[in-house]
Amino acid sequence: MNAKRGYVPEDDRNFSTEAVSTLKTASGHVVYLINEGYDLKQATVFAGNHFMLSERQRLSIMRSVATRQQLAGRKEKQVFVDDLSGTEVWIDGFNTIITLEVLLCDSLLFYCMDGTIRDLAALRGTYRLIPETTGAVRLMFDVLRDAAVGKVNILLDEPVSNSGRLKALIADIAEAGGYSFGLDIQIRRDVDRALYGKERVITTDSIILDHCASWVNLTAECVNRKEKQGIQVWAD
Repeated sequence: MNAKRGYVPEDDRNFSTEAVSTLKTASGHVVYLINEGYDLKQATVFAGNHFMLSERQRLSIMRSVATRQQLAGRKEKQVFVDDLSGTEVWIDGFNTIITLEVLLCDSLLFYCMDGTIRDLAALRGTYRLIPETTGAVRLMFDVLRDAAVGKVNILLDEPVSNSGRLKALIADIAEAGGYSFGLDIQIRRDVDRALYGKERVITTDSIILDHCASWVNLTAECVNRKEKQGIQVWAD
C-alpha cells in the first residue's frame, strides 16, 4: 500500500496546468447540469466522457462542485473558527484526519466551491496509521486549542479498519499535549447520521454539510496555517 496518502503517480499528468484548464471547462458543464436538476454522478459521467477524463479527474470535479442551493445553505450555516471559544464541536474523525494526512504528505488537495478543502484519498473502509497521522491529529488539536474550544467530540467509523488504534493514538496525543478542552472519542457505526442536526460539525462530507445545523471549516484553517497550495478545477 502506498504510504503517501492520497497520491498516485498519474496525478502529475491528470492535474498538469493543461489538464486543469480542461477540467475547469468540464466542471462548467457539470455545474450547469446539476443546477438544472441533473444527478451529480450522471452529469460528471456525461462531461467526463465528452472530455475523455480519467476517473481521478472526474472524482476531483465531483468533490469540488455544488449547486447554487447547496452553496447558499452551507454558507448560511458556517461558523468561523474565531467564534468557537467555549463551545462544543463535533468532528467527523476519519474525514478530517485523512485530509490532514494528505496535507502533510504534500499530496493533492482541492479548493472546492463551498470553501472546503477536499482530497482524492478513497480508502473505502481500509485505513492504516501512517507517519503523518500523529502530525495530523496535533495540527487539528492545535487549531482547536488556539480557538479555546470547550469540548471536542470525535466520531470514528466502526466499519473502518484500525479505528480502535486511531482512537488510542488520538487519546495519547491529547494526554501528552496537555490540551485543556474536554475530549470524547466514540467509535460508531452511524457517524454520518449521528452528525445530522449537530451544531459546529467539523467535516467536508457534502451530505453531512447539508444535514447538520452548523459547521466549521477547520480543514481549510489547517491548510492555511501550513501555507499549502491547492488545485481549483472549477471556473470562477
